[in-house]
Amino acid sequence: MAGKVCVVTGATSGVGLEAVKRLAQGGAHIVMVCRNAQKAQQTKTDITSEWKVPVDIIIADFCLLTEVRKAADLILARYPRIDVLINCAGMHSTKRTYTQEGYESVFCVNHLSAFLLTHLLLERIKESAPARIIQINSEGHRFGGLDPNDVNWKRRHYTGLKGYGASKTAQLLTVWELAEQLKDTGVTVNAMHPGDVKTNIGNNNGRLYRFFSRHVTSRFLKDPKISGEAIYFLAADPDMQDISGKFFHLTIEEKPARHALDKDMGKRICTLSRQMTGLAE
Repeated sequence: MAGKVCVVTGATSGVGLEAVKRLAQGGAHIVMVCRNAQKAQQTKTDITSEWKVPVDIIIADFCLLTEVRKAADLILARYPRIDVLINCAGMHSTKRTYTQEGYESVFCVNHLSAFLLTHLLLERIKESAPARIIQINSEGHRFGGLDPNDVNWKRRHYTGLKGYGASKTAQLLTVWELAEQLKDTGVTVNAMHPGDVKTNIGNNNGRLYRFFSRHVTSRFLKDPKISGEAIYFLAADPDMQDISGKFFHLTIEEKPARHALDKDMGKRICTLSRQMTGLAE
């Protein structure tokens, strides 16, 4: 990975942080897309002091599609090539909340923002082929919850698991569509569950959730370093160069839930996602 430009979102904690650490160990040029400038600067300091690789920071809040667009503009202006894009930014909410732009927050952060960033950078990634796109997904897609007629949960009762499942199902469905689009371009796109590891996801929720997560759930979770190793394998291993349109649990290929394999629904969600993010057909 020496010298390869790797754009990683959500890079200041959890899975994203372990990914950039491992990529830095491999000699990559890291471009972190982060919400918190202070955390991003500390992460940059830690990485550059240990591995002596270039680390750049792009600040963007994935709750706002306008900020995703600005981030994409900066990346395109600064980097003539993008070898790897890894979408790690994510959230989980036990309550229904909405962004300033009117989207259900979990669906926006987990799916729409990653979808938008990927497509805004896609031509540059194709120009950089061979290149790879990795969407950090989740076994949580198996919770379901996706209704194309109510992705903003205006008419249904919202639960954290269903909201999360809806966002991850939408992401998987669009991965298959993108993989078809990218055939014979030298660019691959895959999704992966980063393992059952300790992260900060869900810390935006209430005290009871945080207490249970810290003192109960976390006891059964593993070190997120295993996620970093798995992501590095998907990003760097020569055997993965021509593998596309797959779902991995760490490095093991798995079959997603049936509802996440519906081709007709995939086309519908792609069209809907383009409309919601303002992308031209």
